[in-house]
Amino acid sequence: MGIIKPTTIEGVVITPLARFPDDRGMVMHILKSSDQEFQGFGEVYCSSIYPGVVKAWHFHEKITLHYVVVRGMIKFVLFDERDLSPTHKVIQEIFMGDHNYVRVTVPPGIWSGFMGIGVEPALVCNVINHPHDETEIRRCDPHHSHIPYSWARPDK
Repeated sequence: MGIIKPTTIEGVVITPLARFPDDRGMVMHILKSSDQEFQGFGEVYCSSIYPGVVKAWHFHEKITLHYVVVRGMIKFVLFDERDLSPTHKVIQEIFMGDHNYVRVTVPPGIWSGFMGIGVEPALVCNVINHPHDETEIRRCDPHHSHIPYSWARPDK
């Protein structure tokens, strides 16, 4: 297995976000152009994931990701494969969503993936700084790849 550390991978930023509930509903912040991590707008999309399902691994050459889980919970996992990074070969797990409302900003060059956890589907929002371009993304199998990580729960 890789080295899983509670500290962040070099360049990854975890930003606590505000939620404003009232008797009409709730406003949930995601990303503002005035945020330090904002690098421009390319595309926003949402993805749903069922509990126990894994969507991994993805690697972007030039796109910066800004992930926010607006409903449910996921385990978001990152792997730093950048040769010159001080966190080379470090794996980072982030539990995010209803119980930890944060934005995770992931720079290019980091492998990422996530698994739905809990008992309900999760809704994941991603703001990226360039429109999706299939030519700049690499993918590999979540269970059989060079990334030293197991998606199995450690208590099983």
